[in-house]
Amino acid sequence: MRILLLADAFNSLTQRAYAELADRGHRLGVELVTRGTPLAALVPRHAPDLIVAPMLTTAVPREVWSTRPCLIVHPGPLGDRGPSSVDWAVHLGAERWGVTVLQADEEMDAGDIWATAECPVPAVGKSDLYRNEIADAAIEALLTAVDRFAAGSHRPEPQHALPAARLLGRPRPPLRQGDRRIDWATDPTETVLRTLRAADSRPGVRDELLGGTWFLHGGHPEDTLTGRPGELLATRHGALCRATADGAVWIPELRPARTPGGPATVRLPATLALGDRLPPLPEIPAPLEAADGAPRTWTDIRYHEDGPAGFLRFSFPGGAMSTDHCRRLLAAYRHACTRPTSVLVLGGQRDFFSNGIHLNVIEAAADPAAESLANINAIDDLVHAVLTTTDRLVVAALGGNAAAGGAMLALAADEVWCRHAAVLNPHYRLMGLYGSEYWTYSLPRRVGPQTAARLMDRALPLTAAHGQRLGLVDRIIDCTAQDFGDRTRTLARRLAASPGVPSRIAAKKDRREGDEARRPLAAYRADELARMQRTFADPGAPYHALRRAFVRKERLPGTPEHLNTAAPAAGCAPRRHG
Repeated sequence: MRILLLADAFNSLTQRAYAELADRGHRLGVELVTRGTPLAALVPRHAPDLIVAPMLTTAVPREVWSTRPCLIVHPGPLGDRGPSSVDWAVHLGAERWGVTVLQADEEMDAGDIWATAECPVPAVGKSDLYRNEIADAAIEALLTAVDRFAAGSHRPEPQHALPAARLLGRPRPPLRQGDRRIDWATDPTETVLRTLRAADSRPGVRDELLGGTWFLHGGHPEDTLTGRPGELLATRHGALCRATADGAVWIPELRPARTPGGPATVRLPATLALGDRLPPLPEIPAPLEAADGAPRTWTDIRYHEDGPAGFLRFSFPGGAMSTDHCRRLLAAYRHACTRPTSVLVLGGQRDFFSNGIHLNVIEAAADPAAESLANINAIDDLVHAVLTTTDRLVVAALGGNAAAGGAMLALAADEVWCRHAAVLNPHYRLMGLYGSEYWTYSLPRRVGPQTAARLMDRALPLTAAHGQRLGLVDRIIDCTAQDFGDRTRTLARRLAASPGVPSRIAAKKDRREGDEARRPLAAYRADELARMQRTFADPGAPYHALRRAFVRKERLPGTPEHLNTAAPAAGCAPRRHG
């Protein structure tokens, strides 16, 4: 079918819907919508058989939904209505939630039901939940609805006719800052965590701190440090530890309140955001390796072993890796490489693997061009370490999405394992960059030079299954986000115990030496960085305006042209599942 996607932004769920529908052979168009978008004039140009709105907060005009079938993906269970559905799920501590696909109608979220799917709500942030459990349920319900529409015989159920026993949700108002207020003097840690997690990416929790107004983003429990409620206790890798009524929480990021008439502000690591306002606090590191049963505390990098397999887990907000993140992860990687393991797993947690360099930190730097270069060199150093590891097998385990330099970091490994729901964006040009991370070496060796050039030029999202057909992915793990860590652990132990590992390591070493003799890795890096440095140093290069618009969440003036090229073909049958 010809399907038109309407969305506020080409966000993670819209990308996944696009990629999943493309894999199934549908011809896709996209329109990114603002309140001023003339949808009634634009929609007929696409001549869609069906309209799908994976993430849309503005109403579809009557001129559109009354003339063409339009399915709305609402991130709430049957009966739920309102713009803050996922926020409420986390804020209230719901154990289960759902997604409903309904037909657009006069009243928002009140149309006839085409499909619904339920999901659990683990103790994670709203954005993590949205990209994983909510997205899994959304794709299940959406694909069911599209199949039902294509069959032609299904009749959607009117909401008003549903029995009360089936309605798991109810209409709810927007979750305002007044509802999100933290009372540091009386709120226990679990309440503070739910409040922070329900606003982790947007909008943040508005709070007064050190004489200023800030938005707090993200929250993690701390079981050892305590103090006077509301007091700042310590820092760790850019995060702040703040006392609650019965314990403490770590807050990774802050964003200053916007001044009247001023530009949108940028979310940053908390200590960087505070700058000179930060009082003297102890920097309390967390051990890289933590014993089972140790008190809860937050850190963004962990290492552990299970027999002959090592696991280097990392999780950075939004998947962005600053210069500091890259350098600390490289130090941890070098430590892992001193351990007596035959398999090293990089990643293996739920949610983002990596999206490459940290554009927010770059934008906030005194010299964004210099920080851009420092950040790209730091991630290049990390990728180089992975590429030149020849005494063990390295597995990149992607529990969630990977893009740009983060995708290339994964491709530096010997094997790439993906959760089935991961979305890959192995390209750079939408940020006005040529790219680095040794992509000119690792991408063509995986998919061939022609496919590599096509992926870079088209700049479209891929499902893990499509990535496997192209050669980007070696194993797909069909599991929930919560189960991904355990599944990768089991598979890595099995791989490490297999009798063919020593010969594979020896062959890998020979290949690396042969590749280095033909063209040194230093030559790839020099060519890539020469192009990148020219872009960074040119104030008129599109990269700078694109970066600024991205980090300040500025609306695009229209739909990017590349989204309305033909969707990538689904390709041949997948190779291997785990």
